[in-house]
Amino acid sequence: MLQRLGTEQEWDIIVIGGGATGLGVAVDAASRGYKTVLVEQFDFAKGTSSRATKLVHGGVRYLAQGNIKLVMEALRERGYLLKNAPHLTTALPFVIPAYSLWDKFYYGIGLMVYDILSGTLSIGKTKVLSKKQAVQHLPGIEAAKLSGGILYYDGQFDDARLATELAKTAVQHGAAVVNYCKVTGLVKQDGKTCGVTVLDTVHNKPYQLKAKAVINATGVFTNAILNMDEPGQQNLVAPSQGVHLVVDKHFFPGKHAMMIPKTDDGRVLFAVPWHDKVVLGTTDTPVEHVEVEPKPLEEEIAFILHHANRYLAATINRGDVRSMFAGLRPLVKQRHAKKTSVLSRDHTILVSASNMVTVTGGKWTTYRRMAEDAVNHAATTTGLPAKPCITKTLPIGKQAKDGDTLVHGSVTLTRETIQYFVEEEMAIMLEDILARRTRVLFLNAAEALAQAQSTAATMAEILGKDEHWVTSQVTSFKALASQYQLKTD
Repeated sequence: MLQRLGTEQEWDIIVIGGGATGLGVAVDAASRGYKTVLVEQFDFAKGTSSRATKLVHGGVRYLAQGNIKLVMEALRERGYLLKNAPHLTTALPFVIPAYSLWDKFYYGIGLMVYDILSGTLSIGKTKVLSKKQAVQHLPGIEAAKLSGGILYYDGQFDDARLATELAKTAVQHGAAVVNYCKVTGLVKQDGKTCGVTVLDTVHNKPYQLKAKAVINATGVFTNAILNMDEPGQQNLVAPSQGVHLVVDKHFFPGKHAMMIPKTDDGRVLFAVPWHDKVVLGTTDTPVEHVEVEPKPLEEEIAFILHHANRYLAATINRGDVRSMFAGLRPLVKQRHAKKTSVLSRDHTILVSASNMVTVTGGKWTTYRRMAEDAVNHAATTTGLPAKPCITKTLPIGKQAKDGDTLVHGSVTLTRETIQYFVEEEMAIMLEDILARRTRVLFLNAAEALAQAQSTAATMAEILGKDEHWVTSQVTSFKALASQYQLKTD
């Protein structure tokens, strides 16, 4: 890939950003036949795209807000994704606990509408449950004041694994995708953006790439790239932080997820079974500064524990949290919006005076549609030949391999698996393997720390690195993993 960066004179499309949206753009552009290159400053899905609630969903909450258009689009995209990546996605049954007849009626009607809106792409029928049925579906729930529940279906996926498979799919269609390559500037000619300067931070080597179109798909880093294009402009993105806590399965056994439709701040809260653990979340906290590794705030941790314990029979204490992680949502700024929870989850396409196309907002579920819109805009803006989008039915990744076999919670990684990640999936740093190629860090931070030394040593053998490299990788990974561990004192 790096050789191609050095030798190929001009590309049709340069994509900046290797998260869900950028990778989706690379897949869309390459599969249409455009000569495509994607550059990511860290690792694929290092930021927001590895820190989701792991749901492919239409957004029940947006239905309550009356945003029918967004719900319908997301339900359609949910259907495409479940068909295109069956090895990384699944239909998941959810139960909303109801505490009155009104709850049953209100949420029952709402979720039946949700089901109807998904049309032929529906993945399961909504049902109203008795108290006895609700307790059977949600073992571990506090049953005292329960009157019943509503069963509905949504999708689940593994976010960082899907990102890796999207990168591989883009490559299968001829794209060059590189991680650890940071855009340091935009190249302009006659006032139009016609390329980027890039620094390969692993080998400290600069490149200049030329292209007919440049697409900015950098999520919460959008404002920084916009300022490279036109310094001093107003911020487009208002980041909002979402935190998740991961606990052992015995607190919430069973195969159904639970959705709590109204927390004290008006958000929804999920308890979702995921890789033999349970993910609890999320929060919605506006943040001033964009960080590569956002940190969960004490009040967010307390908020999740408080609400989860209100609904679960067994009490979850701080010491029971196996891992915690925070992600930043790239919400598009609106005038007059006081809270980030009311900012739009719709996506926005912006074409600057220099013809740079920016795509931001949205969510994992709608990544494919965002990519389609961005490539369409890039083609018409810069005069690329029109070519139809084919991603609605395009298979993602190699589907013969069961995605789950590559996700380890407590299994020691074999040399063969580590070699596969390095040679086939561009794992360059220890963190790439323990956080994203597998999900150990996100499932059990202590387990990830226990595997750090042996994994780094094996990587060093494969990559031809020395002891010093192993030591520095393990040291930096320890510092990272400590942010995923909840202190109990």
